[in-house]
Amino acid sequence: MASVTHTPFKPAWWLKSPHLQTIWPTLFRSRVKLDLHLERIDLRDGDFIDLSWHQDSSGPLVMLIHGLEGSIRSHYVTPTLQALHQAGFRTLFMHLRGCSGEPNRLHRSYHSGASEDLKEILERLGTRNQLPDAVVGFSLGGNLLLKYLSETGHKSALGAAVAVSVPFNLGQAATRLEQGLSRIYGRYLLDKLKKSYSEKCQIRGFDKTADLTAIQTIYQFDDKITSLANGFNDADDYYNKCSSGTKLKNINTPTLIIHALDDPFMFPANAPTLDQLGPGVDLELCMNGGHVGFIQGNLPFKAEYWLDKRITQYIKAQLNPENQSDNNNDLQLSSN
Repeated sequence: MASVTHTPFKPAWWLKSPHLQTIWPTLFRSRVKLDLHLERIDLRDGDFIDLSWHQDSSGPLVMLIHGLEGSIRSHYVTPTLQALHQAGFRTLFMHLRGCSGEPNRLHRSYHSGASEDLKEILERLGTRNQLPDAVVGFSLGGNLLLKYLSETGHKSALGAAVAVSVPFNLGQAATRLEQGLSRIYGRYLLDKLKKSYSEKCQIRGFDKTADLTAIQTIYQFDDKITSLANGFNDADDYYNKCSSGTKLKNINTPTLIIHALDDPFMFPANAPTLDQLGPGVDLELCMNGGHVGFIQGNLPFKAEYWLDKRITQYIKAQLNPENQSDNNNDLQLSSN
């Protein structure tokens, strides 16, 4: 049965601002060095996706997916992999097309609704008896994951899923990133998108389809580049077809959505309501937390990362229901 709950998460008193919650881990959180095995999967359309395996365990397998312009180097990735590993899980990280350090081969790119890529990777892993038991998606990766779950219904083959800081309404998210202090994130991400696009065109020998100097917002980039490269008419068509917020009703897989109402990438009104959720969805709303932040801690500059604990607790409860009563006691907050 679907549920909406307000979590007891409280931000560190010295990081109450949603902007501090969002920016702090990007600047100051230590990435964890892990012994990763890299694998390239060649897709049916001639492109590729790179995976990073961390399997020093015999437990269930959990796969992570990053957000916009993210990678294995994103602040939330290796600490989450480590937290899951310490809880007894095998872990796997999926780079979206062109995000692993080498531009992808085709004109098309990764995007918020490329659920067919996730579907193909899961099918490929399934043929090798390596299908993940759970998948965790952050931001754009969370939207992609929720879209996939809505499309597969009872046939997702996953035991659990977690989606964090999801842009449920892509059009509204693009608008939010043009307003107030959120323009800082919009400009930062736009600069990264334009740089990646330019490098891809240069390395792959593609002609640029738009004048990048005239593109000043995420919406304009999606309208002139992302949408056209991926078969959409324009940005509005892309946003309407790929926003996960209108598709949640079809999700049956046990799924936890973690969302902060002060997320500077979205408007508070973009958070789903109970009647929009499918039977497998638990939506946990936090008054604070920023975008993929959720930082606790009583001591200044001694951050504790609540997401590591909550994600691991939920997946452990879903994959090992008999251990659910112990979940609040056997996991410690990460202070990486």
